[in-house]
Amino acid sequence: MTTHRLEGQHIGGRGRLADYANLVKLPHTVFAMPFAMVGATLASYRYRVQALDVLLILVAFTAARFAAMGFNRIVDRGIDARNPRTQMREIPAGKLTVGEATASVIIASLVFFVCAGLLNRLCLYLAPLALGWILFYSYTKRFTRYAHLVLGFALAIAPVGAYLAIAGEWSRPAGALLVLAGAVLCWVAGFDILYSLQDIDFDRGEGLHSIPAALGIRGALAFSRVLHALSAAQFIALGALLPELGPAYFVGAAIVAGMLVYEQSLVKADDLSKIDAAFFTLNGIISVVFFLIVLGERLFA
Repeated sequence: MTTHRLEGQHIGGRGRLADYANLVKLPHTVFAMPFAMVGATLASYRYRVQALDVLLILVAFTAARFAAMGFNRIVDRGIDARNPRTQMREIPAGKLTVGEATASVIIASLVFFVCAGLLNRLCLYLAPLALGWILFYSYTKRFTRYAHLVLGFALAIAPVGAYLAIAGEWSRPAGALLVLAGAVLCWVAGFDILYSLQDIDFDRGEGLHSIPAALGIRGALAFSRVLHALSAAQFIALGALLPELGPAYFVGAAIVAGMLVYEQSLVKADDLSKIDAAFFTLNGIISVVFFLIVLGERLFA
């Protein structure tokens, strides 16, 4: 009898709620949502924050992420069905139909637009661009090895969008938001390269593009490490750009840098057994701890 191994971070149980949660890998929300809250926290130094704003940011982020992940599962359903690692995902496994997934993506997209409109006019104007970019990501591995960077840019929208939701205008200095977005972009792209090492043989066989498929395991590890070094440097630079950030922020940036070094140490060219820990556990801790430090300094410093 053939047995199928479920992917990591799978929510157990039966029923539609579990199916939809697994369709979009709900636990992976822990990666970018804390950084969205970092953006809102940084904006709060100069702009008033209301509880409704925070609620709308959280709902908008969750809806956009649901739409993006659901769309990705629809677009990739054929590929997922052929990949032993992903063939038990909800659509290829028959737990959800394409129609059901499509309906959920449409509803999530509408919720995102409504929240953006309720936040401010700038967010509403930028919402189509943001959603368009994160949906576009689903096609990129068909034609570019740099799909990881496109994904990183997609998640980097979260802290920028949350800042704009509170401020209604770009940061001062202008480079602050760019550096924050760059830090998140490099962090996400770096760990996504590590995660995609699992599919290097499959991607090559299917003609799909990725850094591991193009550069091999050692080349991909080197690329990922450069990205994580750039990410750590940009987190530190953000503290230098914003005078309101004090010593606690730099402690948080140092913790992020140290955990990125540890994350990279877990994955070796001849040992990929700890990819799941490097991908989910450490990156989830990085995002949550960094947010708590930024929030703690804002509230108590």
